[in-house]
Amino acid sequence: MKKILVSTALLAGVLSYAGGFRVSLQGVRQLAMAHTSAHAEDASIAFFNPAGMSFIPSKLSIAVGGFAAGNKVTFQNTNTLQSTETDNPIGTPIYAAIAYRPVEKLSIGFSFSTPFGSTIKYPSDWEGKEMVQKLELKSYYFQPMISYKFNEWFAFGASYIYARGDVKWDKAVTQFSGSLNLDSKASGQGYGFGFYFRPDPKLDVSIAYRSPVDMKAKDGKATFNVPTSVFPSLGLNSSGQDSFSATLPLVEEYTVGLTYKITPKWLVSADFNYHGWERYSQLTLDFGQAPVGNSPSDPTKSISPKNFRNSKTFRLGTQYAFTNMIYGRLGAYYDESPYSDQHFIPETPSYNTYVFTGGVGFKLKQFGIDIAGGYALPQARDVKNDNLQFYGQSTATAFYLGLGLSYNPF
Repeated sequence: MKKILVSTALLAGVLSYAGGFRVSLQGVRQLAMAHTSAHAEDASIAFFNPAGMSFIPSKLSIAVGGFAAGNKVTFQNTNTLQSTETDNPIGTPIYAAIAYRPVEKLSIGFSFSTPFGSTIKYPSDWEGKEMVQKLELKSYYFQPMISYKFNEWFAFGASYIYARGDVKWDKAVTQFSGSLNLDSKASGQGYGFGFYFRPDPKLDVSIAYRSPVDMKAKDGKATFNVPTSVFPSLGLNSSGQDSFSATLPLVEEYTVGLTYKITPKWLVSADFNYHGWERYSQLTLDFGQAPVGNSPSDPTKSISPKNFRNSKTFRLGTQYAFTNMIYGRLGAYYDESPYSDQHFIPETPSYNTYVFTGGVGFKLKQFGIDIAGGYALPQARDVKNDNLQFYGQSTATAFYLGLGLSYNPF
């Protein structure tokens, strides 16, 4: 019986929105200033640091927003000079948050966000088709939270995270002139907490932690589009299907941010993020019956080394108030890729990336309207993955546009 070695990349996203497959688009106002976090102006602070809710200048605050994120990845085989470009659809990360202060020192809130997810689509006949042809990921974070303000300058907050996700992954199985589709839902739990300081009216300091979330896919469906004569040897049912399970550790994140008001109209913000990608050392797909894995002890297990490493992001942003109603914003950040050239994988193409951002904000009494954009400059990579026998050069481009609304009624 032939063996099919199945490489794994479950729940992978695309491109370096924030290294690996973390999509760092959870606030339009924040994105305009390099996605910095120490801004307790409305409920959008909730995702970044639950403690920041205590410093929102109204008892009730609501914030919603969405983005259009486009990107293109190019891979060139440096021996044949053949190039491949992805045909990725526009991604649409969204967020919503509400914060309410029922009593003077206590705030409660809820955040909905999509911090992981995207789609990457290669031509079906490209040279890496056995690794990935198309991958679609959707993830949703639901976070109830609470914050307590101990005094005028310090608050602590915490949140619970419930995550849901969907993944659809297509790849070729050339040994049988067919393909494989993996389709699964996954879920996981985590938590977050943070400290927010305002020791001086000019200075905000935010320190936050968000835990990893193990996304567990227990009842995945693997559909083999191969000749029916192969079904018995692979243990497939009459529809060519098998089950599979897998667990993907989503990233933990440490953030330290500050905002300083240089003048009443002008402020600057800076953030440092530390991402715990090292937990993603390998990924295992455990099929129900199909002996398509590469584990010597269990042929139904497919184990793929990932060898991610911890990474950092440095952010700097600024805002200037032209009037009491109109604000201009700029930012820039540098985002490290979580793996080396030797571990480059086409399912999660990631690059050391410089990103430049900007936007404007309008305040109309209790209403706020924010517009932001970003342009990424990923650095080209020399792909040298010996494990996958995958060599060449990869480049990418990416941009983001966002529209956010906020309402602070009282």
